[in-house]
Amino acid sequence: MASLFCRHNRLTANCPICSRELESELKAKAPARTRSASSSSTRRSSSRASTPRSGGVVTRRVARAADDGYRNQLAPGLRATADAERLAAALAQAAARLEPPGPYPEIATEPDIEEGTWLAFLLALAGTDRSELQDVLREAHPPWGDGLGDLPAEMLRTAEAYRAWAGRAGSQRQAFEGDAAWTPERRFSRVFERLALPGFGRGRRYDLLTALGAAGLYELRAGELLVGADEDPATVAAKRLLVSGDRLLLERRARELADAAELPIAALDRGLVVWNAPGTAVDPDIEVPVSVRRALGLT
Repeated sequence: MASLFCRHNRLTANCPICSRELESELKAKAPARTRSASSSSTRRSSSRASTPRSGGVVTRRVARAADDGYRNQLAPGLRATADAERLAAALAQAAARLEPPGPYPEIATEPDIEEGTWLAFLLALAGTDRSELQDVLREAHPPWGDGLGDLPAEMLRTAEAYRAWAGRAGSQRQAFEGDAAWTPERRFSRVFERLALPGFGRGRRYDLLTALGAAGLYELRAGELLVGADEDPATVAAKRLLVSGDRLLLERRARELADAAELPIAALDRGLVVWNAPGTAVDPDIEVPVSVRRALGLT
């Protein structure tokens, strides 16, 4: 993979010199383009045909296996054994991801807790859907003491808000530890609430806290799924699987499924997202615990 950092030790996209050079090089290599009246007309016609009318409702269908009579009260949204099998594998894969040292092993081996916490935040902010950016951040490992450095522009606002949040507490460590009397579950929910920063939605906050807990940096353990806004992937998947739009009922049903499957509730966060995304592969060799198969009626 080509390095995203330029000769000035910055992300190429943020470097005023290298970004101009790259743009000029791409323009020079681009083939000449011609436009005919007929092709333009065809494109306009196609665009009109594919654009929904103003005020119309657009729905997105999620691929589902054919109904084969499968039913389970713990997962009322399932109607096919194949979907149940995919869910079982996705949950097992998500649970394995949370085993120590967690999804970001490098933070567990970082001797300085401030540096490890900062790297964990950056990786969570980049997101699991941008693995290439996460790799760049791992390699660069921007130091906490150097400020924001050459972070991508889309991360700067959130990173600034995060550093201000930690500064008000005195340090990152003090911000995440909070009250010494808190249980790990209480600490998780309280810090989750306090981390509601611009550009740092439910999924990224949940990922950060579970990663820090799994790495052993802080006593953090999720006690709830903490469903959020409708656009959050885990919340959308939970509503589909657990057949409810009520937050309290979703939390109760999520806890019942996790308990029956003998999994940490946090496994449902990533597990439901993967299960509900047909384009996301599930490890075919993952060993699904008997407890998960039993809970889903697959034994």
